[in-house]
Amino acid sequence: MASLEGKVGEPRPKDIHTVVDGLWNKPTVLNNVETWANVPSIIQNGAERFASKGTKGSKGTKILALTGRIKNTGLVEVAMGTSIRTIVFDIGGGATNGRAIKAVQTGGPSGGCLPVDKFDLPVDFDLLYDAGSMIGSGGMVVMDEDSCMVDVAKYFLTFLQDESCGKCVPCRLGIDRMLEIITDITEGRGVAKQIDLLEELADTVTQTSLCGLGKTAANPVLSTLRYFREEYEAHIERKKCTAGICKALIEYSVDPEKCNGCGVCKRACIHGAISGEKNEVHVIDSVLCQKCGICRSECKFEAILVK
Repeated sequence: MASLEGKVGEPRPKDIHTVVDGLWNKPTVLNNVETWANVPSIIQNGAERFASKGTKGSKGTKILALTGRIKNTGLVEVAMGTSIRTIVFDIGGGATNGRAIKAVQTGGPSGGCLPVDKFDLPVDFDLLYDAGSMIGSGGMVVMDEDSCMVDVAKYFLTFLQDESCGKCVPCRLGIDRMLEIITDITEGRGVAKQIDLLEELADTVTQTSLCGLGKTAANPVLSTLRYFREEYEAHIERKKCTAGICKALIEYSVDPEKCNGCGVCKRACIHGAISGEKNEVHVIDSVLCQKCGICRSECKFEAILVK
């Protein structure tokens, strides 16, 4: 192999056998900070000690960015093999506001979404992959019952659309088309045949994209279709978002049995969509209502209904 020695700015030697090219035309090792942080400990204490933690195929520890609708958020380090349930409920403290935990998305934006009945799965490279997700960057986003899984897939696709470099057609156009379909579904224009089309498109993007981003970009779609298909079907067949998130499919109203006419919602509504006298049941004008959710968040009596 040709020598790669040289000074900054010097052209690298032309040789058909030269296959390594890095910083300043020299071999370069690239790893994330977490990987480098493990190296001193392994050198000092030996590989056996590092490998004593974890599972057969996933050794050591893993730093996770635990976030979402749980009491305790932040960076946590756990031994590989620790169950998702332990991380979410024991370390994360469970759900906030008494809401039931619904799912967790692992691995960063291109990871998959796993339901509660999969929370006994350990943090393990192979097992999470088989379940339709991954460890990836170590992200772990917890979602409760107020999360719409179709909207979640839409959110991550929007991020991945911006991150795609656009070099290969499957990723560049595939993400766009998947996002278009899911947008139709969340806005009430979805039709039944789009679910099969979405699955076929997601599989094509996964199998034919060139890089890791494209090959994993469909995970949010495939995993939510796999575990939360009924939510897609509700959006399409009944034009209903059961979580009350997709604005085109919901309507705000006041529960007359809970409303005491305090006027807080009326004062909070910046669109002037709520009317009613003090100590009387208030009413929301569906024409003026922009479904922003401010009234619901301000009402202490849970008198704002979303259907």
